[in-house]
Amino acid sequence: MAEPAHNIVRVLSVTKEFTLGKTRLQALKGVSLSVPTGEYLSIMGPSGSGKSTLFNMIGGLDKPSTGKVFIDEVDVAQLDAYELAWLRCRKIGYIFQTFNLIPVMTALENVTLPMVFAGVHEDESVKKGMELLALVGLADRYAHKPAELSGGQQQRVAVARALANDPAIILADEPTGNLDLVTGEEIIRLLKRLSAERGVTVISATHDYKMLSVSDRVVWIRDGAIERIENRDELSIQVGGISPRH
Repeated sequence: MAEPAHNIVRVLSVTKEFTLGKTRLQALKGVSLSVPTGEYLSIMGPSGSGKSTLFNMIGGLDKPSTGKVFIDEVDVAQLDAYELAWLRCRKIGYIFQTFNLIPVMTALENVTLPMVFAGVHEDESVKKGMELLALVGLADRYAHKPAELSGGQQQRVAVARALANDPAIILADEPTGNLDLVTGEEIIRLLKRLSAERGVTVISATHDYKMLSVSDRVVWIRDGAIERIENRDELSIQVGGISPRH
C-alpha cells in the first residue's frame, strides 16, 4: 500500500484583518487547507475574494491575524526575519504576473540572483543558471536584458529563476495575467511539466480558467472563505466558464 503524501503546506483556521482608516476588513475568515507534496493547486476567486491574501500567507509574505501556516511542518509565524528570509529563499520559488525581473540584469543574472543570496559559488550558479534557461527554452537568450525579451520570454526567465534554489514549492501569482492566449498556455504547460518532472508543488492564484485543465485540485474562495474544493475530474471546463460535473 502506498504511503499517504506528505503535506508540504498546512493552513489551519487562518484569519487576516486589515485596518483601513476606522474600518476593519476581514480578508480571510478561518481558512484551513492542506496541500500534498507534488500537487498542482489552483486558487480561484474574483478580485477581493481573499485569494491573494491566502497566497501571501502560504508564501510567508504576510502573517495571519490568528491561526497557523506550516511550510514543511515549520510554523511560519514563529520565525524571525532572518529565518523567514532563509525559508523563502530555499523552500519557495515565486512567479509574479508582472515578471519582476531586474531591468539592468541579463536573463542569466536574473536567474542566478537567488543563488547569490543563498551563497552558491559563482561558477556553480552560472552553470546551473544556464541549465535552467535551457530547461525553459531560453539558453540562446542568456545575455539579453528583460527589455530585449517578449512577455512570454520574460515569464520563462521568471520560471527559471523560481527554480534556482530547488524549491519545494512554486507560488505563481496570476502567472498568465500579462500574456496573450497562446503564450499563457505555453507557460501553464511548462509549469505542469516542471511539477511532474521535479515533484515540485505548484500553487497558483489565478483568474485564468486555462489553468484548471492542468490542476490536480481547485480551491474556490469567496468573501474570505473557501467555498469548495474540487478535484480535476470533478470539473467540467466549458468555453467562457466552468461548472461542476454532476
